[in-house]
Amino acid sequence: MWGRVYFAVQADARAATSAHVATTAVQVVVFWGFFLGAVPLVLSFAEHRWGLAMPLPAIAGPVGVVLFLLASGLGLWSAVAMSTQGAGTPLPAAMPNRLVIAGPYRFVRNPMAMAGVVQGAAVGLMLASWLVVAYAIAGSLVWNSVVRPLEEADLESRFGDEFLRYRMSVRCWLPRLRAVPSRGVDDEPDRGDVAPLSSSLPTNT
Repeated sequence: MWGRVYFAVQADARAATSAHVATTAVQVVVFWGFFLGAVPLVLSFAEHRWGLAMPLPAIAGPVGVVLFLLASGLGLWSAVAMSTQGAGTPLPAAMPNRLVIAGPYRFVRNPMAMAGVVQGAAVGLMLASWLVVAYAIAGSLVWNSVVRPLEEADLESRFGDEFLRYRMSVRCWLPRLRAVPSRGVDDEPDRGDVAPLSSSLPTNT
């Protein structure tokens, strides 16, 4: 019930793809600015103000930059796939009208969440802030235990067996080595080097 209540608002399926892309771009700017900019800066300031800072190795900064760029690329790839193939946006206020199995969603079920966690930890490394890294880890735990069950209950209620087959074939956090068949606007599978959706994998990892 709660999944259907929380994730009940779908985007206007009649809207142009460009409108979904533009809306998603605004969401990315706002969410990244707040969760990856404002919140980490406040935490880092508090960490130093309260004498909680601990030194990190000098390599932490460069490693953080590399991880942030890679994770940002994954996040943007996921957002583009969602807004161009799903007739909607990543946010509950305008959920996609189609089950998106395209782009990174062919390898892992929640690439945007994965990208966000890595981005948060990377920002912590760049700021040399263990508190920001802990914030990213805590966010991943909250998302996995609270948001994900609601989201998946909604997807199951809207897409039924198609989503259940997808969930059985694609894990939540650990990417597949081979992509599953793509599903997008045309709802046609790719004919390339893909693995069938029927090849089941664990669903709770």
